[in-house]
Amino acid sequence: MPRRLSTARALAVIALAGIALAGCDSLYYKTMKKFGWEKRDILVKKVLEARGAQADAQKEFQTTLERFREIVTFDGGSLEDKYNKLNDALQRSEDRAKKVDERITAVRDVSGDLFKEWQGELGKYSDRGMRQESERQLRDTKARTETLIRSMAQAQKRVEPVLTPLRDRVLFLKHNLNARAMGALSKELDGVAAEVDALVEDLRKSVAEADAFLAEMDQAKRAETAQR
Repeated sequence: MPRRLSTARALAVIALAGIALAGCDSLYYKTMKKFGWEKRDILVKKVLEARGAQADAQKEFQTTLERFREIVTFDGGSLEDKYNKLNDALQRSEDRAKKVDERITAVRDVSGDLFKEWQGELGKYSDRGMRQESERQLRDTKARTETLIRSMAQAQKRVEPVLTPLRDRVLFLKHNLNARAMGALSKELDGVAAEVDALVEDLRKSVAEADAFLAEMDQAKRAETAQR
């Protein structure tokens, strides 16, 4: 019986996720609340997802650079195999970049809904001191979230300027798999590597920012629980 209930709950949450994606945010939040999910819990979940997507993207771009380095410094083996590996790595990087963008948008949307609700509920306090404390917490959490979103967005801005030249070079290689083409592209390796390394570093900083944010949210939740 417990397993059936757990499965039913999981299916309900999946269905509710579909409601949110369809734009029925109000219904989504109300129903999720019945399952014990407050907006802050959902925000933490979305940040976790965005953090994971950026960490995955970081690895994929490093792999793509390595594949590019392998083919332009060709020293034997099958050029076609190396090209296929490079093309596959680029496609994975494209997919990861798209997922990161979606995750950042979700964090931005949920945080906006959370702070709107929080601001609206401040007027319900009859205790002035408690209201002021809640206002302070709102300001701090909002500022911290905005810092996180800026960090994520900054890293995301670097993605397309890195992907565009990589796409061009992979397309060039598709029609020019020969030693002469390798020699031409090898001169560009340092520039491509510098751009990818800068993107990876920005992603690393953003992941670290997300880790710090999640730690602070966890600490705040523990403090609230202890006060009850």
